[in-house]
Amino acid sequence: MPKKKPHPYQPEQDVHRITLYNTIYPEHQHRSKKDRLYLHFDFACFYAQVEQLRKNMYGLPLIIGGWRKDNGQVKGIVATASYEARNFGIKTGMSAFEAYQLCPHVCMLQVDYDAYTAISKQVHFIFKEFAPIVERYSMDEYFMEVDFLLGKSRKAIDHFARRLQDRIYQATKLVGSVGIARSKTYAKLSSSLNKPKGRTLILSDDDERSEIWPLDLDEVWGVGKRRYEHILAEGYQTIGDVAERGNEKTFIRLFGANFGKMLYQTITGKDQGRVMEELSEDYTPKEGPGYGHTFSEGSLDVERIKGEFAIAIARVCYRMRAYGMRANSFSGMFGFNKQDLSGVGFRFVTEAYTNIDDYIYQACMDKIEPAIVKACKHGMEIRNIALHPHDANKTQQLNAFFQDDEEKVAQVKAMDEIKNRFGQKYISKANTLYRVEGNTHFLERNV
Repeated sequence: MPKKKPHPYQPEQDVHRITLYNTIYPEHQHRSKKDRLYLHFDFACFYAQVEQLRKNMYGLPLIIGGWRKDNGQVKGIVATASYEARNFGIKTGMSAFEAYQLCPHVCMLQVDYDAYTAISKQVHFIFKEFAPIVERYSMDEYFMEVDFLLGKSRKAIDHFARRLQDRIYQATKLVGSVGIARSKTYAKLSSSLNKPKGRTLILSDDDERSEIWPLDLDEVWGVGKRRYEHILAEGYQTIGDVAERGNEKTFIRLFGANFGKMLYQTITGKDQGRVMEELSEDYTPKEGPGYGHTFSEGSLDVERIKGEFAIAIARVCYRMRAYGMRANSFSGMFGFNKQDLSGVGFRFVTEAYTNIDDYIYQACMDKIEPAIVKACKHGMEIRNIALHPHDANKTQQLNAFFQDDEEKVAQVKAMDEIKNRFGQKYISKANTLYRVEGNTHFLERNV
């Protein structure tokens, strides 16, 4: 009998992906230059919209990520807010207590990833009915390659977008906005112009001038706070400022030859980004998969904090194995409950490139356990952690002086097969079971 194939890896399982990448990297670009058309679909307040549907909470101000303790104290961070809550000034990322102060009757719910993931997978299949190449950029955002619409009338392209929205609504009762443009960046920007369920077509130079150019530069992916400040100092504030009087040399001077050129192309809509499907060669995270997590409360329990790092390492290693990656350099941090206390950053290396949990956990603890013990001993409650591999790659080069233990490798493969088939929660290593208790605003926040 032929050998049964193992179940495929699911690297995005239980992942809240803030962004897949910060901008259109060179390796994400088409090599050939030609006219292209991209569609971006963005669900409106996805988590909140799902919960309003499930629990018939339409019309109520709702945040996902907050809760009240037994004594009534409001805790948590706003993962997303319904439009009713946003009308009170509530925004994603603010504390649930701030949201409560703005709207004392706001409803609070925790994230339910099982429900959101199921809908996200359902929607992914629906998108495949409309185009062969679909990218799930995040749980609630999708790109489609729609070059087949080139040459069609504006009415026909709008009809295609409307059919997609209708099909999604019929299947899920959820709404989202659509943007269609000649660059991947502009498609993403245009979908945000007519939320929650509008359609924006950027098909000509005039469309770009009227709809995209007035937007502030910090709306563009890759333009964070610091880069925005550097660009402002050059006299550019909007996309149009760069498109009309900017030049590539300025961005190369500010941000380097590669990133500067790439960012200029992104801002001016000249990128030729590819729509990348999951688990393809191009879908591999550029810096390797990372993990971050914020606890409900600060903790002084050393063993529980170590357990949280064990979970972080287990998730990072699983995803590295899914992508066929290994690393030998890692960095991370742990932060404190008091905002006036600076977090502790760290970096460590393993004996060789690996994606086996035990090796990385031991090297990590050798580096940071004394600092965790010291902080807890002095009453400095730890509230959040993060871990990232550096220079993770798909090298198959054998380590000259170190080899992964065959028994450990076999054990990891067996555990991965169970996780791939049934999910992460059905099998865990013992050191990941002792974790900081409580609710969190993201059950697992990976990036």
